[in-house]
Amino acid sequence: MTYFSELGRSWRPLLAATIGMASGMSIVGTITSTIAPTLVADTGWSKSQFALVGSLSLLMSFVFPFVGRLADTLGVRWTALIGQVTLPLVYLAYSLMGGELWVYVVIFAVQSILCVTTTSTVYTRAAVQHVVHARGLALAIVASGPAIAGIFIAPILNAYVEANGWRASYHAVALFTAAAGLLTFLLLPSDKRGPAAPVAPKRRAREDYPLIFRSRAFWILLVAMLLCNLPQTIVLVQLKMLLLANGITGEGASVMLSAVSVGMLAGRFVTGVALDRFDAVLTSFFGLALPCVGLFLLASSLDAPTIITIAVFCLGFAFGAEGDIIAFLVARHFGVGVYSSTLGLLTAAMSFSTASGALLLSLTLARTGGYDLYLVIVGIAVLLGAASILLLGRGRAPDPLSAALEEGVPRPGVVGTGQA
Repeated sequence: MTYFSELGRSWRPLLAATIGMASGMSIVGTITSTIAPTLVADTGWSKSQFALVGSLSLLMSFVFPFVGRLADTLGVRWTALIGQVTLPLVYLAYSLMGGELWVYVVIFAVQSILCVTTTSTVYTRAAVQHVVHARGLALAIVASGPAIAGIFIAPILNAYVEANGWRASYHAVALFTAAAGLLTFLLLPSDKRGPAAPVAPKRRAREDYPLIFRSRAFWILLVAMLLCNLPQTIVLVQLKMLLLANGITGEGASVMLSAVSVGMLAGRFVTGVALDRFDAVLTSFFGLALPCVGLFLLASSLDAPTIITIAVFCLGFAFGAEGDIIAFLVARHFGVGVYSSTLGLLTAAMSFSTASGALLLSLTLARTGGYDLYLVIVGIAVLLGAASILLLGRGRAPDPLSAALEEGVPRPGVVGTGQA
């Protein structure tokens, strides 16, 4: 089977997962970042207060491991349905709220808990279990959904917000999300098996998790994700306000938000193909380290529109690359059977890091009134996190514990992955 024919054979789950990613929690950042300036101005909330709300994404840190385990046991289709039903209702609730910050916080908390079933922890499993040889490209296709949607949503929604306000915008987003969620559910295969996992014995959590936690690769990836995701609140929520603070006009900011989406799309596909063709560790290092360029440029005195566009493109490219990198490395080191369980743990760390970054941003904004200090701190953290990936070792095979997980074979002195 050729590289591309494998993708053609699996078009249905890949298309479904791509649509799901394009309309799920992964696009919430673009939607929130576009609506936020109008919402904050209308309600009178301060920028530091709104930034602090982002720290509530810490709730997702506790949910992701359960969602990952659910995907490994129930499959993608039924796990994703939870968020597909809830997310349109959440957008509707946003549109109906008054100006009280606590109401927004409650809705945001519900969204953070129930809608994470529409994230890459669930949807990328469709790519991993159906594609083997072109897995990097398959993951790029699925993960490109938010970037493709963002290219169109950012300018269209920005114009709609300015013309109709944030309430009507949330109404429109709710309708879009409901329609896309229904299409995703209908397209997803009903079973949770695939060519990459022809035999999937029932697994016990008490047997799988000890192996995961004893894996050297798991702890390396954990450290990398904790450090590399500190600046994600900028991309997810604060980017438009950061651009406005750098003297960019509202119209110019909407164009640059599209540049982020273009960068994300380029990052997905360039990194996905590179992971299939070149050394995965070096590819991962360069992909994860790229945000440093954008962060340090934004913190500098170079405020020309071209420079800022390059900076936000780098952020978008790296944000897109990261999704491919973590999914590919998890599949490589832990196999299909516990893919979502492992990815759920690492995504929890990513969510914790993003929430911590939001808290750090709130503190630095309150103390300095600007973004520069925050950008420098998280830029250094990202560089350290990317460097830690090199500890996986170039060309090294997965460590014995990770190999045991992938093969489902107990190793001497180690709890196995037996059947229930």
